[in-house]
Amino acid sequence: MTQTAPQREPERSTGRRRSKPRRRRRVSTTSWLLIGLGLLVVLGPLYWMVTSSFKNRLEVTALDPTLFPQEPTVGNYTGLLTGSLPFPAFFLNSVFTATVTAVIATFVAAMAGYSFSRAKYRLRGPLSLAILAVQMLPFVVLIGPLYLLMMNLNLLNTYVGLILGYTTFALPFAAWMMKSFIDGVPIEIEEAARVDGYSRFAILVRVVLPLTVPGLAATAVIIFINSWNNLLYPLTLMTDPVRQTLPPGLLQSFSGQYQFDWGGMMAATTVTSIPLVIAFFAVQRYMVRGLTGGSLAGT
Repeated sequence: MTQTAPQREPERSTGRRRSKPRRRRRVSTTSWLLIGLGLLVVLGPLYWMVTSSFKNRLEVTALDPTLFPQEPTVGNYTGLLTGSLPFPAFFLNSVFTATVTAVIATFVAAMAGYSFSRAKYRLRGPLSLAILAVQMLPFVVLIGPLYLLMMNLNLLNTYVGLILGYTTFALPFAAWMMKSFIDGVPIEIEEAARVDGYSRFAILVRVVLPLTVPGLAATAVIIFINSWNNLLYPLTLMTDPVRQTLPPGLLQSFSGQYQFDWGGMMAATTVTSIPLVIAFFAVQRYMVRGLTGGSLAGT
């Protein structure tokens, strides 16, 4: 009995060793299949958008869709500049309003997040929860009171009113996001700066904000994307076609009662997506560090 026992143990161990690579191969194969399916779901519409922008009007509306343009054309792109559509004005309006909103809202959110994270006053908890509760309200509920407010302030059809509206919608989420980032900054650094004679505002600007650059970048990009894609607010408050941003401008320009310019819409959508892609990849490293750092700091 003592001689057979050592012979069986290596057989079992080798069997286990053989089964582990098989399981790993199955798991890796399943993972790659799921990743491929996810990429197909995400990149499929993007591919269809780009290829449709190079198709002529007959091919893009054909009953038998084609994966590749049979007769590629850039007429849809040149039509954005040479046609009657004020596409350059829409584009510049979106760039200006989204950029200014991202800068203003990020700075205000940093001060609010610093207050929620470091200041000690009685209304800190209820005030922070009230700001978060505002984020839970649907936008349709707020558009009516905001319209009346902007009308009384003579801010309808102005860039100032549009930027104020974007900033108002972005602040609740951005303030809580910046609070989680500031929570990860060691308070000993601020105490050392306070000993050196820095004020609260100087500590925020010179000490805290440089240490939360990933959080600032992530917050600014998210605010920029949300402002860039906002449709209902500029559609309601901006009546001048020249002052419209891209979402409402493209909606009113390409949709008609009896026809729809799919090729022009796909070309305009492709050009509209380029700034978002550039903004994301430009701060991709900071966004990943900021989002993960904020999630860890909030736990």
